[in-house]
Amino acid sequence: MFVQAIKTHIVTTGENIFDLLDTYVPLLKERDVIAITSKIIAICEGRVVAMGKDVDKKRLIITEADYYIEDPNMSKYNILLTVKNGNLVASSGIDESNGNGSYIFWPEHPDKTAVDIWNHIRRTRHIRHAGVVITDSKTTPLRWGVTGFGIAWCGFKPSKDYTKTPDLFGRPFVYEQTSIVDSLAGVGAFAMGEGNEQTPLAIIRDAPHVTYTDTVPTRREKDGLRIAFKDDIYAPLTNSPLWKKGGQK
Repeated sequence: MFVQAIKTHIVTTGENIFDLLDTYVPLLKERDVIAITSKIIAICEGRVVAMGKDVDKKRLIITEADYYIEDPNMSKYNILLTVKNGNLVASSGIDESNGNGSYIFWPEHPDKTAVDIWNHIRRTRHIRHAGVVITDSKTTPLRWGVTGFGIAWCGFKPSKDYTKTPDLFGRPFVYEQTSIVDSLAGVGAFAMGEGNEQTPLAIIRDAPHVTYTDTVPTRREKDGLRIAFKDDIYAPLTNSPLWKKGGQK
């Protein structure tokens, strides 16, 4: 598998994501996957708010959250634990790193954007099979450091299901699935970096285990990546009575 991060100019509010792709990713091969950090998409969309004394970051987080936990013990890191678009993340994905004095949100409609980018690159690069994954970074409970994960994708099956297939010794798998979306996002995010690398795009080539499609993700495929609070392995946390409904304006 080959992964190449792509350096761009510093993206500013109001630029066109398709123009950026046309400029920096002019050529693609069949079955290439483009990883794109959610941050540059959000900046292009103007999903930013300038920091200032009159801007309440906590209120922004709660407004963007599906659910949130407001716990004084979290104040050490100045974050809220939130669920955003079905993902357990810090602070609704709102970030200020590389924001040049602004808070940067997630893209408004990442699923639609992934589909639009997929259609664009297939049409303009004259290829049939390609993948798109929009990435962000998240922490893992009880581990320092962040890893990439996918907040939206298009062009491939989202997971590889091992359920009911035998392991090396004939024992059938019961729950095991590999998230292709998060695996590709993790590889892409690792190549792109988390600091001042200025490489918000990456090309992933010859990735194994990827099944490409000619159709956009279905509702069933999107829902299939998500686990209900009560069914999650972290249910003691996700079922906490501390969760509150977000989205208050």
